[in-house]
Amino acid sequence: MTGLMPSSGLRDTFPKLLLDNARLRADKPANREKDYGIWLTWSWSQIAEEIRALACGLKDLGVEPGDKVCVCGDNRPHLYWALTAVQSLGGVPVPVYQDSVAEEMQYIYDHAEAKYAIVENQEQVDKLLEIKHQIPNLKSIVYNDSRGMRHYDQGFLHLYADVQDRGRAYDAAYPDFFLSAVDQGQGSDTCAMLYTSGTTGRPKGVMLSFDNLLITANNGCIREGLSEDEETLAYLPMAWIGDNIFSHAQAYCAGYCVSCPESSDTVIEDLREIGPTYFFAPPRIYESLLTTVMIRIEDAAKSKQRMFHYFMGVAKRVGMDILDGNPVAFGDRLLYGIGNILVYSPLKNVLGLSRVRVGYTAGEAIGPDIFIFYRSLGLNLKQLYASTEASVFITIQPDGQVNPESAGTPAIDVDVKITDNGEVLFKSPGVFQAYFKDEQATRETKTADGWVRTGDAGYMDGQGHLRIIDRSKDVGKLRDGTLFAPKFLENKLKFFPHIKEAVTFGHDRDYVSAFINIDLESVGNWAERRNIAYSGYTDLAGQDAVYDLIQTCVEQVNGDLAADEKLSGSQIKRYLILHKELDADDGELTRTRKLRRQPIAERYAELIDALYSGKTHCPVEAQVTYEDGRTDTINADVQIRDAMTHGASVRAAE
Repeated sequence: MTGLMPSSGLRDTFPKLLLDNARLRADKPANREKDYGIWLTWSWSQIAEEIRALACGLKDLGVEPGDKVCVCGDNRPHLYWALTAVQSLGGVPVPVYQDSVAEEMQYIYDHAEAKYAIVENQEQVDKLLEIKHQIPNLKSIVYNDSRGMRHYDQGFLHLYADVQDRGRAYDAAYPDFFLSAVDQGQGSDTCAMLYTSGTTGRPKGVMLSFDNLLITANNGCIREGLSEDEETLAYLPMAWIGDNIFSHAQAYCAGYCVSCPESSDTVIEDLREIGPTYFFAPPRIYESLLTTVMIRIEDAAKSKQRMFHYFMGVAKRVGMDILDGNPVAFGDRLLYGIGNILVYSPLKNVLGLSRVRVGYTAGEAIGPDIFIFYRSLGLNLKQLYASTEASVFITIQPDGQVNPESAGTPAIDVDVKITDNGEVLFKSPGVFQAYFKDEQATRETKTADGWVRTGDAGYMDGQGHLRIIDRSKDVGKLRDGTLFAPKFLENKLKFFPHIKEAVTFGHDRDYVSAFINIDLESVGNWAERRNIAYSGYTDLAGQDAVYDLIQTCVEQVNGDLAADEKLSGSQIKRYLILHKELDADDGELTRTRKLRRQPIAERYAELIDALYSGKTHCPVEAQVTYEDGRTDTINADVQIRDAMTHGASVRAAE
């Protein structure tokens, strides 16, 4: 490849880092993608050529500096290349959640004033065609996968490969253009705009500079000693800030390879084949993996079940100390070594986590029991405290100082402080520039001297580790003054493989109550082994046997809470199993599967009232939205049960 470096020689933008990696690591793998069962690989020099062709093609198509270009689809190398190609021209890529419905996309495209879109396939094109009359700024749509697109003849549709061909012709005619365009980029330029999940309202466009992302990413690489030899799997939404750091920014800084799975259905299989050394997953992924493990154990022979539970008991007792390098008795080390041969190592291999050197989780607090489970296996799983407005890293758990209850110590160049009312504030090189077209929200979030209000309640413990309690606005009190931390309770419930989602209520109430979403796969497997017939989620969720199953989980959580002096009064007195799964398409969850509490409270107000009225049943009617846009109505008679509580909670509730 000719002309590998812009004249400045700086490494302060993604395009400049790309050219530097193409020079220093020309033949090392940069991206992989599984297609029809075969892994395809591109080196750094190859992706530099691909990106150059696309950038020149987009220039020929009309993309100018400052233009917003939406990028949408599953994790695909071609879409990651599109991010850098747009940045090469001084444009601003705006990743969009690929599972967003047309209405959600319309808001993003319209608010971002997007002029161009680069999407994966027919599905994404169809959604844009449905709303294009509502987004007049949109000039052109580039699509990568031509399957199903044969009869689409609109003049504003362009095949990705054709745009690259145009780019090669443009490059031949103007050979100095690309390097000159790259050279004009500066670290202070806006390099991406990522929209928040919108838990409390409309999503906000978070404007991030090259300096924000690259300085933060490089500091993360230094903290964990990441190198060009790392392997990672990109499977989380490209619109999420974490994927932009782990699958893009840090890959460019360290020069490691990012692999993309064949589809969302093959992630676990592809994870095993790649064997990543650097891995990130939000709590829901670790919860899902654990559910899969427990289902398999329940199906195993009794002898294998006994062996599994025995050695997991050993792991829970000493596994974390061994991982952290703490003293452990010889006998326990020997037992753990045997357990590693018989249980831990095979289990990590099945999950695709055998080679993980550094594993992270963030997004929301992971249940301590789930966290301990993985670390006791010998997996170096650590918690982050992160946000889009911080370009991810605020705190990271240091090796050897991993506490399930904490979020770690401040990352490199990050300052953290706690206000008098307990809110966590931070200052760092990753602090976002502003919210796009929302000066008021920017002023409310960023102080004049550069501190960012997180909206989370927390405190620094005696070891200098940050502990997050909950969202400041969500933390409340029962009428007797007992602390009510809903997310903490919900995470404890979700440790059980039979519980997929939980929503707790209690602020200004006499006691805590809960909505439960069962995990259809886990509970369905449990029901089938007991010859319990059911026709679907609603039918299964309403059965007495399932309520008995969930009651044991709720009461076990209450038993754990009874031992906590601060939280013993927040045991769950009443609960119900929802007749439908909480769904992002119904506005009940964000696209990152965070609870949208206000919409849930409004939609299910009748059920919440029933939990506090003494009723044992409540008839409901609900409308659901399917993936293809169809709607349907569900009718059910929801059962409400009391759960056994202990000690102070019983006295408070009576």
